[in-house]
Amino acid sequence: MSYKVTTSIPHETFPKTAGAFLGHFLKRHKKYFIPITFLTMFWSANEALYPYFIKMFIDNIVGYTGDASGIWEVLKTPFWAIVISFTVMEVAMRHMSAIKVYAFPYFRADMRLQVVQYVKGHSLSYFTNNFAGTIATRIHEIPKSAHNLIDNLLDTVLAIVMAFVFSCIILAFVSPIFVGIMLAWCAFHMGVTFYFMPELQRKSKDHADAVSYMQGDTVDCITNMTVVRLFAKGAQELKRLVRSQEEEIDKSIIASWAYEKLDFLRGAGGIVFIATVIYFLVIGFQAGWVSMGDFPLVAMTIFQILGLIWHLSQRMQVMLRDFSVISAALTMLNTPHEVVDKEDAKDLVVQKGAINVNNLGFGYRKSSPLFEGLNVKINPGESVGLVGFSGSGKTTFVNLLLRFFDPQKGCIQIDGQDIAQVTQNSLRSQIAMIPQDPSLFHRTLMENIRYGLESASDDEVIKASKLAHCHEFILELDEGYNTLVGERGLKLSGGQRQRIAIARAILKNAPILVLDEATSALDSVTEKYIQESLQKVMKDRTTIVVAHRLSTLASMDRIIVFDKGKVLEQGSQAELLANKEGAFAKLWALQNEGFLPDKR
Repeated sequence: MSYKVTTSIPHETFPKTAGAFLGHFLKRHKKYFIPITFLTMFWSANEALYPYFIKMFIDNIVGYTGDASGIWEVLKTPFWAIVISFTVMEVAMRHMSAIKVYAFPYFRADMRLQVVQYVKGHSLSYFTNNFAGTIATRIHEIPKSAHNLIDNLLDTVLAIVMAFVFSCIILAFVSPIFVGIMLAWCAFHMGVTFYFMPELQRKSKDHADAVSYMQGDTVDCITNMTVVRLFAKGAQELKRLVRSQEEEIDKSIIASWAYEKLDFLRGAGGIVFIATVIYFLVIGFQAGWVSMGDFPLVAMTIFQILGLIWHLSQRMQVMLRDFSVISAALTMLNTPHEVVDKEDAKDLVVQKGAINVNNLGFGYRKSSPLFEGLNVKINPGESVGLVGFSGSGKTTFVNLLLRFFDPQKGCIQIDGQDIAQVTQNSLRSQIAMIPQDPSLFHRTLMENIRYGLESASDDEVIKASKLAHCHEFILELDEGYNTLVGERGLKLSGGQRQRIAIARAILKNAPILVLDEATSALDSVTEKYIQESLQKVMKDRTTIVVAHRLSTLASMDRIIVFDKGKVLEQGSQAELLANKEGAFAKLWALQNEGFLPDKR
């Protein structure tokens, strides 16, 4: 059977609490869980009826006065009752198990995909402020914990509660006294459990958080193992992990002692319960309102219920931990989306590629804005270079164009369309970005390049690779285009990754091209060839080049010089150099081996 996500969860209706979250997905898969709920009751009924059938056996034998050969006549009714009851229960349980074979894989898959869909809607700052390992761990913890929680709710909570109700009904036929004793004990047992639940939940959540942070530290260390070795910091990283583990151990011990305190109280209540029931059984038998068959009925029922309720309370502890895991994960994952598509957002249509920045205001901290009243116009097909010291606003300008952030004031228009009014996917599909430090998927080279255009044929991928001058080194690899590149492409050199990123952008063939020092990691010979290829790609496309090496801007139609979020001057390279007192001419003079220094 194939699986498809039928509907998405809009950001404003994504369940915020663990209870609402579970309820949402149970409702989505009710065709599975309603039959499971119904079939569970057959097990509950059988658990309650079995002691009653034993009572029938004993009372019929005690009351039988005939010949031993005729005993079957009085025993066949309870015999067939047991056989039929167990047969019906077994059939129901097998049906329930068959439904679960499909229910939980679909339930988990739906939940995982919906969570990923929500998480990927976060802005760039969300992923830079959170460990990738922690996010991934919590995404995978949610469906696993939800599966365990729902399975326990059905197989333990529902089944035992129904068995308790059925047992109370049967015990009422012996004497309401036993029902009262059982209800009083159950009220004490569960009352103590719920009384301590807030404390248990808080301490379980603290422990779950400690485990998550410990895993995040571990993943962060492994991900950056090259840096760890380069700086010989293995011992320091181990100490950091030890501190994380000590925190996890402390939280685990605190939570475990809270559970032990609760178990002591519940165990004491169970002893009083058993002693009270036995006392009234003896009193009842002496008074004549308890029969010989009532002894096994009551004894089996109370010991069975005692075990079931104890098991229920133990399972509730596990469920509480799973609930805490889900709550902790949702607390992080349910951060409101910073950049959201409008309800009536349309797809961006780019025909010319004109970019207009109108009265733009933006700051990472509203108290200290970077851009105030920024106005920039980029004509269709124009190639524009952005230069300035670090922190001048070049990268922020590009991030706003890609709508990784929303401006606080003003707007950015592409062909007269406000990018805040169009869908983010349609905006980014019209812009090909070549970053300074490209990251690749741990997939084949063919898949990484084809990421720019999934429908591209192998020949089109190879053509783009040749333009990016990466075809040659790919063929030298043992597996060629089927070579796996490692996590984030670390099996390749920086220059090779850069060329793959360029090939990917070439294949995308978008009307707007953004290059962030795209050839900085290349040797001078390869850079010369790729610059020639990029000139062909840039033709008839609106191109923005963020440059730290000013010599790469010679072919730009226009250069815009940024400083502290303001445009100081703009013009062609020749025009800007002609003004000896201008900002660009001064930057040119400050160049160190072709690169700008980080600051004045």
